[in-house]
Amino acid sequence: MQTSRELHDNDNKAVLRSKLGQPIGLLAVDDGTPVGWVAVAPRAAYSRLAKSKITAPVEPDISDVWSVTCFFVHRTGRRKGVTKTLLNAAVEYAKERGARAVEGYPVDTGGKKAQPGDLYHGTLSVFLDAGFSLVERRGTKRALVSRAC
Repeated sequence: MQTSRELHDNDNKAVLRSKLGQPIGLLAVDDGTPVGWVAVAPRAAYSRLAKSKITAPVEPDISDVWSVTCFFVHRTGRRKGVTKTLLNAAVEYAKERGARAVEGYPVDTGGKKAQPGDLYHGTLSVFLDAGFSLVERRGTKRALVSRAC
């Protein structure tokens, strides 16, 4: 008999195996060393997005909408524009694959410094600076943003 932890781990492995061969993100490399990563894929590839109040779709047709769901920037790459570069690359990548629009679900820091662990969704200011429009505020610190391709 499997424990609940083992069942959960097996479910996660099954999800990852189902995505093999499907790119789910882009890697930033500096002089041969990975310094950052962004998750970007068709919105439909992220089934959990429809279940969250923060990431629920605004429009019913999401067939050609892509989502940027998270970033990781190594501490050696921070404050060097890596997040901005990854976001712009994600939009271009989605556009090349037929996206009509790209969405994001960033954190609104209100211009205040935040802990790096709170920033994996990206910040509202980074998305707005990259040409995204604020579609809707989602709670006090989150937003839904979109950019046409």
